[in-house]
Amino acid sequence: MTAADDRVPAPRAPEPSPRTRIVLAEVTRRDDRLLRTRTELTQQTRVGEALVRGLVRAQLALALRLSLVVAIGLGGLPWLFAIAPSVGQVTVFGVNLPWLLLGVVSFPFLIAVGWSYVRLAERNEQDFTDLVQRPER
Repeated sequence: MTAADDRVPAPRAPEPSPRTRIVLAEVTRRDDRLLRTRTELTQQTRVGEALVRGLVRAQLALALRLSLVVAIGLGGLPWLFAIAPSVGQVTVFGVNLPWLLLGVVSFPFLIAVGWSYVRLAERNEQDFTDLVQRPER
C-alpha cells in the first residue's frame, strides 16, 4: 500500500440548489395603484375629492334615513295619542301606555337605531375602502 491509499477522501461540498426566479412585477403594479389612489386621496385631487364626496353623501343619506325613522317612530306617538285618545287611556301593568312607550320602550328603540347606524356606516366605509383598493382593470 502506498501513502496515497492511506489518505482519507476530502469531504465533498454540497451541490448548489437549482435557482428559483421570483417575479414581483404584479405585486409592484398593485402597490403602485394603491399608492396612486392613496396619493389622490391625500393630495385631494379631483378623483380623490369625488371619492370622498361619495362617501360623505352615502353617510349623510344614511343619517337622514335613520333620523326619519326616529322622527316617525317617536314623533308619531303624540299624533297617535291625539288622533286616538282611547289608545292614550290604555294601562299596562298599572302604567299608562304613553308613559310606557316614551319612558321605557323608546330607549331600546334608540339603541337599536344607533346600533344599525354604526353597522351600516361601517359597511359604507368598507365599501369605500374596497373601492379604493380594488385593482384597476
